[in-house]
Amino acid sequence: MKTALFARTCAALLFTLACGAGHAQNGKIDQEAEMNTALAAARAASQNGPAEIALGSQAKLKLPEGYAFIPQPQAGQLLKAMGNGEDPTRLGIIIPPDSDSFVVPRYIEAGYIKDDEAADWKADELLTGLKEGTEENNKERKARGLAEMEIVGWNQKPVYDKAAHRLVWSIETRDKGTSNEEHGANYNTYVLGREGYLSMNLVSGFDALAANKPFAQALLAQTSFNPGKTYADFNASTDKVAEYGIAALVTGVAAKKLGLFAVIAAFLAKFAKLAAIAAFGLLAAIGKFFKRDKA
Repeated sequence: MKTALFARTCAALLFTLACGAGHAQNGKIDQEAEMNTALAAARAASQNGPAEIALGSQAKLKLPEGYAFIPQPQAGQLLKAMGNGEDPTRLGIIIPPDSDSFVVPRYIEAGYIKDDEAADWKADELLTGLKEGTEENNKERKARGLAEMEIVGWNQKPVYDKAAHRLVWSIETRDKGTSNEEHGANYNTYVLGREGYLSMNLVSGFDALAANKPFAQALLAQTSFNPGKTYADFNASTDKVAEYGIAALVTGVAAKKLGLFAVIAAFLAKFAKLAAIAAFGLLAAIGKFFKRDKA
């Protein structure tokens, strides 16, 4: 029974990825073999809630019942098979219960990020930068035989909670040349810490974003920095201060300081190709599959 479910899930996902992509050609990656391997490895490594999950050495997550966590490197392999670029800051993948979404936690050890410039956002600059940077990230997607992606606009403009040191914004995406019915979305949440920042990034179909936001919010509520690693623990005499302030997380200013697309590429690496997957309800199927007993 479990083998049959695995086979159906793989077959459906591989069919979806093949739509519009065709068969592997010269210089292109074998998507079928890559996805098959990634799914099997992710299933074997997944953990089911309730459980306490270490998010690197900085924080911990109390994974609620019904959720599943896929650690690294298996999470990275699965995201890569879906057409995302590599990102060493990823900590894993979290699959909510009965949902067509997933959450990608990340930690970036950038140093203490000053938040005093948050009162003066220039959100349009980020949008322009993301659109330009997408073309760079599209090179890897094209090499995988996947449709190139474009950014439509904001789903939620950046909002910063100074008391909680939390930043939230959401972007709307789609494959190039597709209709308005095939949009995807990312709901991005950041929490600042003493030595960097933690993010919980919800990847969801556009139409289901409102229904899926509570999953990311619930996970964020169960996430905390370890003692000595919180934003309030910052010591100005000993701790590293980041080369950029919080505006860099929403305007792309850091890219100018750290190199071409340095920050933009990190953001774009999270934007998965969900339109076709969500249409088949495959994330929900995968979620149920991972949360079954492995015995």
